[in-house]
Amino acid sequence: MGLFDVHAHLTSGRFSEDIDEVIARAEAAGVSTIISNGLNVADNERVLSLAARTKSVRPAIGYYPVDAVLAEMTEAGIDYPREEVDPHTAEETVAWVRDHAHHAIAIGEIGLDHHWVPEQFWARQEAIFRELVTIAMDAHLPIIIHTRKAEARTFEVLKELGATRVNWHCYSSRLKLAKRIAEAGHYLSVPANARRSETFTGLLRSLPRQQLLLETDCPYLSPEPGTRNEPSSVVDTCTYASEIWVTPREQALAQLEENFERLFGFAP
Repeated sequence: MGLFDVHAHLTSGRFSEDIDEVIARAEAAGVSTIISNGLNVADNERVLSLAARTKSVRPAIGYYPVDAVLAEMTEAGIDYPREEVDPHTAEETVAWVRDHAHHAIAIGEIGLDHHWVPEQFWARQEAIFRELVTIAMDAHLPIIIHTRKAEARTFEVLKELGATRVNWHCYSSRLKLAKRIAEAGHYLSVPANARRSETFTGLLRSLPRQQLLLETDCPYLSPEPGTRNEPSSVVDTCTYASEIWVTPREQALAQLEENFERLFGFAP
């Protein structure tokens, strides 16, 4: 058993020159499992390749919600800055995820994004999301959710489809809805910038401990503004959880490890 990061982006260009050192630092800090989430076919392929050569890295393959409708947005003259534009169509990407699901330990990140995506593309985005959720359920895999300004609708779709093995990455909407999500048996992962975030601190204070997990979303959401985040940052988030729960750190870690194993089916 050990610490874990359920949502990292180790294939980001910001790690291109020192990824082995980043992983070594995490392992030295006691992080035994890092789930690297994919965004599109090209990124998913890099995730699988990295996981194949690195014991502590486990692959989640997905389709970023904005990427799912990026072609339509571009055609409509709507600009969205991306580090990489994958040439595969939505249909090709969904088929790729279906064909490679057996290589992954989760499907993610997937979801709905109404912040960047205009309403005219919501129906298309949701149709793709439904297909990906179905793929995960058919493969008996957990789902890792990205949603922004669409949390309530995302929850409705997941309930309608009967998805229960779900983790909500970087949830930042209403606490009342977060409690309903936790009551449904879903998990919510707390990023490493929790000490400076009222929202993420609120999740630690208010939600059932058995429904919480640790993440970084690295290289983003660093504990220190303006710096690159790394998986090793979950160490302090675990400590912060123990402080809020007023419990020894070892007990907090044991609870979080138990939560991880319950969702993913193996010990971190």
